[in-house]
Amino acid sequence: MKTLLSTGVALFSFLCLNPSASKAAAPLPRVVTAFASFSEKEGAIFVAEDQGFFRKYGLDVKHVFVSSGSIALSALASGDAHFYTGSPTGATLGAVAGGLDVVFVAGLINKLNGTFAVEPSIKTPADLKNKTIGVQSIGGGIWMITMLLLNHWELDLKRDNIKFRVLGDFTVLTQSLASRIIDGSYLTYTFASKMERQGFRILADLAKLPIPYQNTGVIARRSFVNASPDIVEKFLKGLTEGVAFAMDPANKNSVMRSLASFCRETRNLLLNQRILHFFSFFS
Repeated sequence: MKTLLSTGVALFSFLCLNPSASKAAAPLPRVVTAFASFSEKEGAIFVAEDQGFFRKYGLDVKHVFVSSGSIALSALASGDAHFYTGSPTGATLGAVAGGLDVVFVAGLINKLNGTFAVEPSIKTPADLKNKTIGVQSIGGGIWMITMLLLNHWELDLKRDNIKFRVLGDFTVLTQSLASRIIDGSYLTYTFASKMERQGFRILADLAKLPIPYQNTGVIARRSFVNASPDIVEKFLKGLTEGVAFAMDPANKNSVMRSLASFCRETRNLLLNQRILHFFSFFS
């Protein structure tokens, strides 16, 4: 009995002197982020999560893939997601116009990037007349970027008989281009490099074109930002440290492991390409 009492007193004293120990088992606040594309552009948030920067600030961040930006915005509207990493697409702007209180709380990539890949017979933008271009959805990010590109080239959908075909994500678009189901598509650098090795043409590197564009950012509902500013601040701190960690060349191997897990890629050549493109987004 005396031994049991002594043990109890010792435990009580330990918890009083170390209040953090009594809180160790408390679950971290769950924060859900939605994303609609498996590409290097979303890599920063996965590096931050994989390297523990969100947990450093007391958040349990869960990433949920959805098939389009419209679905991600619906998840924000319903409260199923707290953040969405995406671009100011037609869907996003339409949601704002429709009354959804979404705001950009951070800009991750502030320029256009990626490529426009086409089948080999297309040599100039003018050759896109009477052709079919693949997109993931009407009003989504790929559609928006394609429209900006066509406008830059002074091409008009109706006048030049250019058709959009809604197919799916970058994997589906790449397969469709390879099968000649479509004549061209906007692709990220890694997917485009695969097509280039198969003899397809890269008609443009969008990062080299003078087209102003706010690319991938962090989107949230204004009501959530106002109600939970501490969570938003902690999330952005973790994300910022994740970007800084990824940009340090000394961390390349760790970043490669994080991106490999996210992109489901194990081949060193493609991983190195993803790393190079990932770095270029933040330079």
